[in-house]
Amino acid sequence: MSFVAIVEDDESVRESLEGLLESAGYDAILYTSAEDFLSSCRLGDIICLISDIGLPGMNGIELLRAVRTRRPELPVIIITGRLEPTVLQAALNAGARHVFRKPLGGADLIEAIAAAR
Repeated sequence: MSFVAIVEDDESVRESLEGLLESAGYDAILYTSAEDFLSSCRLGDIICLISDIGLPGMNGIELLRAVRTRRPELPVIIITGRLEPTVLQAALNAGARHVFRKPLGGADLIEAIAAAR
């Protein structure tokens, strides 16, 4: 089975994303931190990773770089509440397929996941 992984420390955002993905027919696996995701041994089951930038411990860009060393082809979508263009560019430079600012449009996110597959 294939899953979309969501790495988000904010419970309400995490649950909202899970509901959105499930309504679009995707199975989601939720993680509260980058470290939890990386230690889960589920990287091979993931078809797309959605990660917040502002995570406790390892941030989303550091997670993206770690994922790139293990599964360089895995589509990664970064979400952030930060508005600085340098943060968005840093995520793209690290290999993110898309970067979305919160609050994000559900249709845009679902379209990005579909295009990334």
